[in-house]
Amino acid sequence: MTFAIHGLAVARGIAIGRAVLVASSRVDVAHYFIEADQVESEIARVASARDAVVEEINRLLQNMPKDAPPELPALLDVHMMLLQDETLSDGVKHWVQDRLYNAEWALTSQLEIVARQFDEMDDVYLRERKGDLEQVVERILRHMKGLPTTVPHPTAKRSAGARQQDLLLEDIQDVPLVLVAHDLSPADMLQFKQSVFAGFVTDVGGKTSHTAIVARSLDIPAVVGARNASQLVRQDDWVIIDGDAGILIVDPSPIILAEYGFKQRQAELERERLSRLRHTPAVTLDGQRVELLANIEMPEDAPAALGVGAVGVGLFRSEFLFMGREGALPDEEEQFEAYLRAVTGMKGLPVTIRTVDVGADKPLDRHVRDEAHLNPALGLRAIRWSLADPSMFLTQLRAVLRAAAHGQVHLLIPMLAHEREIRQTLALLDQARLQLDNRGMAYGPIKIGAMIEIPAAALSVHMFLRYFDFLSIGTNDLIQYTLAIDRADEQVAHLYDPLHPAVLRLVADTIAACVARGKGVSVCGEMAGDPSLTRLLLGLGLRSFSMHPTQILAVKQEILRADAARLVDWSQQVLRADDPSLMIH
Repeated sequence: MTFAIHGLAVARGIAIGRAVLVASSRVDVAHYFIEADQVESEIARVASARDAVVEEINRLLQNMPKDAPPELPALLDVHMMLLQDETLSDGVKHWVQDRLYNAEWALTSQLEIVARQFDEMDDVYLRERKGDLEQVVERILRHMKGLPTTVPHPTAKRSAGARQQDLLLEDIQDVPLVLVAHDLSPADMLQFKQSVFAGFVTDVGGKTSHTAIVARSLDIPAVVGARNASQLVRQDDWVIIDGDAGILIVDPSPIILAEYGFKQRQAELERERLSRLRHTPAVTLDGQRVELLANIEMPEDAPAALGVGAVGVGLFRSEFLFMGREGALPDEEEQFEAYLRAVTGMKGLPVTIRTVDVGADKPLDRHVRDEAHLNPALGLRAIRWSLADPSMFLTQLRAVLRAAAHGQVHLLIPMLAHEREIRQTLALLDQARLQLDNRGMAYGPIKIGAMIEIPAAALSVHMFLRYFDFLSIGTNDLIQYTLAIDRADEQVAHLYDPLHPAVLRLVADTIAACVARGKGVSVCGEMAGDPSLTRLLLGLGLRSFSMHPTQILAVKQEILRADAARLVDWSQQVLRADDPSLMIH
């Protein structure tokens, strides 16, 4: 019987094939109390299993294929840091020594404690690193039980459920295979890259989870957050992944198969056609040149940005260099080398580096303040955190200035709201230059910009323009703060609306103010990468879009088809509408 499972669309396209089911990576854990004389041996069991996982990941890193996406080694590094995190090991010792829990019980108890800390984080990407922590713990548990820790190779013998027992996948090697799993770790994804899978579905994950990131880098159809897909799908079922709609169709009828087969062929033709636009300048029908920039997380993302024709990096999220280090923040040299790799990787094109956007809710132990957990979205984060730790901030500013000696570098400051914050930031930047002068170290000129992501900043845009060379509208947070919606809260996420009249007015007024003053302005949030909003943003006067590299060609296509001058009146009508969505879709 045909049925559909809905999840999150994270990587476009259609995949049709047989399901290869990977059982949930959750490991059943026994719970029992131990004797006092067993404490040391229980702790040693956990340490031994952890060391085995470390060795396993080290082998994967050392044998990384040259064509592996750059996200994979970075994500494996995250797993390595989590494995070496003292919070995990010290917590296990506590449960074993003080409560006399057995090793497995102690490990899962500490997982629950740390997982709750991740749940309280405001940043979506960092919050979803809880999934990485769970995978690390599960790999340790599997080693402790002597279970395999990797995804089975697609040519291995497997159980095919009630319909086809012990079916060898090589017998159907001409049929595409689709992976269905509870979750996939970076190590699993590495094997996935080397396999014949045409797409994948996971029960868990979000749009910024590692599975989604790797799926986009591989440019293959994927759906995450499909709840209980791995329990409902049977081994060797025919399935369809609709990566555009975020749907998994199980046991499709011949009519549905034919329909999606046609859609698949059309999507392949469309993708091939879009790829031809890589080197086409982004110019509207009436001759308006538009700048298409890439958002990146790591220096290794630069080739992907160049590959789709990005003319620069509009947002380099530097906080990824600070993540999961247990207080051992990256020093000046490490940061300089990372920024330098991004600059040289973009081959002379501009790179906009956002200063670290972390806060009291982020996993940087020496900066944790319990009171910030009351409302981390409104707490000590982004520039507030940087100004609270001038030494750390000066270290980052010096590294950015030094990288600017080797190429075009712009500096972007997040979450500013007050003039005194602006003056403090600029004063510290002057101090960083003076420190480099005193050392006799070379540095380059930079343009300085501010993110407009707080309504107060958007309403004070003229004050901002007196201080900054350019502005970048961070629509994700701007929407969240304008509508008082926690976009991570499933109970109110449906109210998160980029087309709310108040949001559009703040965006439009910011763009208009920058245009009037001759200052650069870009949008670097999800709105920039949504092709359905491209015409509206063009009509509002936006000429610089920054987005995930995989979104650039689709947005470029909309630009090439648009007459910007004719969109002005229509965009003003949209602004005046009570329900702008009716005029967009």
